Amino acid sequence: MVKSENDKAGSKLPYRRIVAKFGTSLLTGGSAHLDEAMMSRLVAQAAQLHQQEREVVIVSSGAIALGIDKLGLTRKLKGIPFKQVMAAVGQNRLMQTYEQLFSRYNIPVAQALLTKADLSDRAGYLNARNTLLALLELRVVCIVNENDVVAVDELDGARFGDNDNLSAMVANLIDADLLMILTDAAGLCTADPHCNPDARLITQVERIDSDIECLATGASSKLGTGGMVTKIEAARLATASGVTVVIADGKDKDVILRLASGEAVGTRFLPAASKLESRKRWMLSDLCTRGKLVVDAGAALALQTHHRSLLAAGIRQVEGDFQRGDVVSICDPDGVRIACGITNYASGDIDAIKSMHSGKISSVLGHDYGSEIVHRNNLVVF
Repeated sequence: MVKSENDKAGSKLPYRRIVAKFGTSLLTGGSAHLDEAMMSRLVAQAAQLHQQEREVVIVSSGAIALGIDKLGLTRKLKGIPFKQVMAAVGQNRLMQTYEQLFSRYNIPVAQALLTKADLSDRAGYLNARNTLLALLELRVVCIVNENDVVAVDELDGARFGDNDNLSAMVANLIDADLLMILTDAAGLCTADPHCNPDARLITQVERIDSDIECLATGASSKLGTGGMVTKIEAARLATASGVTVVIADGKDKDVILRLASGEAVGTRFLPAASKLESRKRWMLSDLCTRGKLVVDAGAALALQTHHRSLLAAGIRQVEGDFQRGDVVSICDPDGVRIACGITNYASGDIDAIKSMHSGKISSVLGHDYGSEIVHRNNLVVF
């Protein structure tokens, strides 16, 4: 279901936690050279959001194109190993540019290179989520990219590995409010605007159905790995978890600031469910609960009233056989289920450190995944 250019795009709601994906065609202007003026404008807008106490994560393409440019190659590269080399060369330059641009605003940046395998693995998913959320708490802007050096699926053309879908996975990972996919196109149109002068911009999509999928074209840019098809796939993935998605032209003036304020720019895809509903459905599912932790009255109060993390000191009993990254139920001393969440430790580890002070975890276990057994960011409290 869609609304055309002349329809209202809905109420203007500000967004607090934002993932912005910058495509290769946007960052290079379709050439093999980095458009530093464009990057500077994008970073300036992200910095302004940061100064407004918003949280921003950037998923950035462009490493392969920059590697080609840096090595001065003009011939067409063939084969995955060559592209992986270009990514290794270009990623350094890409991060160096982001570092320099954000330093103008005294904003620290971090780099996260992820693969599909990282987020498919239980422990890898939890590690990535905890790291990205911790960076947000520390007011660090994280630059995320596919780890092209090892991510063969992306370079071999598998759509699930492109940075459009990666940005949706990151948005889900950190419970983002908004995913903006910025490219060199105005958004999703009723036809290809390059071929059809009657093509109209679709400003809002309420549901991604077969009609919407048919509108997407499979055309890819010369340097990028995705077209409109992958952007629709990304929108489907993110909206299913309660994230609003917008596909827009990154060259539009102040587009990041306008989108963050809720202005109707590009094509907006409405979330299929609220974030809370989506997370609760997953965490509360009997299919994903692997065990149970019984806590004392003090820990129950801390979880329910003060939205605290669950520490080892408050745990009295461990039930079930589960691994780090599994979802567990949390019950009060009377056995009433008061919460559920993703555990940082396996059942055997928790049984060994239950009732202990967090400072003893490393000496007892020989390893330490943090002071929290279940971090507050990974909890759903009833």
